[in-house]
This record gives sequence, C-alpha cells and structure tokens, in this order.
Amino acid sequence: MLLLISPDGVEEALDCAKAAEHLDIVDVKKPDEGSLGANFPWVIRDIRAAVPADKPLSATVGDVPYKPGTVAQAALGAVVSGATYIKVGLYGCTTPEQAVDVMKGVVRAVKDHRPDAFVVASGYADAHRIGCVNPLALPDIARRSGSDAAMLDTAIKDGTRLFDHLPPDVCGQFVRLAHEAGLLAALAGSIRAGDLSDLARIGTDIVGVRGAVCEGGDRTAGRIRPHLVAAFREEMDRHAPEHPATVSAAS
Repeated sequence: MLLLISPDGVEEALDCAKAAEHLDIVDVKKPDEGSLGANFPWVIRDIRAAVPADKPLSATVGDVPYKPGTVAQAALGAVVSGATYIKVGLYGCTTPEQAVDVMKGVVRAVKDHRPDAFVVASGYADAHRIGCVNPLALPDIARRSGSDAAMLDTAIKDGTRLFDHLPPDVCGQFVRLAHEAGLLAALAGSIRAGDLSDLARIGTDIVGVRGAVCEGGDRTAGRIRPHLVAAFREEMDRHAPEHPATVSAAS
C-alpha cells in the first residue's frame, strides 16, 4: 500500500518532508473548503518546492459541480502549478454520465499538458447524504473517462468514517472493480490505524490520511507531526509489508 498524506499548507508540508521516508505521496488540499477542497496555485508551487523531488505531489481540484469546462481549467491549473497527481471530487455529479463528462475534460486538459500525470476520479462513501453518484460506479466512471485511479472519501466531515458508510467488504468490492478496470484503488475518509488490517486485506493500493497523523487526531485544528506519520507507516507496513501499487508521475 502507498501512503498519501495531506498537509494544508507549506509549514505542514515541511513537516511532511521531515517524514519523507515514511510516506509516498504528498497531497495538497484545503480542509476548510471541504473534503477535497482545492488550495491556491501558489501553495501548490511552494509545497512542490518544499518536499523531496522524488515524492509525487498530488493536488485536489475541489468538491466540484457539474461544470466540465470549469473543472478542466481548474485541473490544468493544478498540473501547471506542479502537481502530477490530480484528484477531482465528483460532488455535483448526479449520474455516471455527468461524472464521465467531467472526468474526460480533466483527463484531456491534464494529459495534453503532461502525459505522465496521474488522474484520479474521486467519489464519496456517503454519497447518499449529498445526492451524488453511487460510490460503486466510480471505477467504471474512471475507466470510461481514461482516468488512472478511482478513489473514495467521505463528503461530510462530521465524525463519521469511511467504514461507517461502506463496510470493509463493500469497499473490497470497490477495490476489485477498480482492479478489474486496470485502475488503482484509493481509500480515505477519517481512516485510523485500526482500519489498516481491513484495508490491506481488501487490496487497497493507496491509503489517504490527514487526521490520523495530526495532533489530537483533528484534521482541522491539529497539525501534522512527523512522528505520527512514522508511527502510522510502521503500523501500515506491519499489515502490508509489500504491495505492488505504483504511481507514475514521480516528480
């Protein structure tokens, strides 16, 4: 399994850099703007400069509406700013067709600029609470649009977690569908160390965390600490010492 950590700014990214040996992907987001809140282009640039060049930099484009042109421009802005791993939260898409429409625009915008960039179609385990596409539709949406991975997170950060909405065996079905489509499968959503056994068992490729490596487990008020990243990785490796997942755009 690969470990994706989400700092909210340059200071936290520097703390991630201190723990670089324990993580695989640094993910730029703005937690106060939502589950997959987009940060500013200059923050992406500054974080790219702050973390080791061999660590892929991910950037969220936001919990996006069904506005394919707007989202494509945002995705291009993220890759131009230095991200090579582009995540799109399909918050405002109510049908698979709408989601494919958005993601096709993103894939073209991003890969016309940088063919080796990595595009992730992201949905929500608690989709029933916001009216967006069914989470188990995400692997097919990603496949049809030419994306590289499918991801699930939680849309509403109210203390409920990934497995509260989709139990491990359902998440396992998501992972299986992604793998059958030739995609990587990423899971996030208030994941804790205690979830790692199940995540490894179902074959998760990428585990995304923030709160689990923040002081007090608080994704908004807490700050990422290198020793917490190291401890999480140690527990992760205990459950999955080796996993063949790879991410293409390494710098």
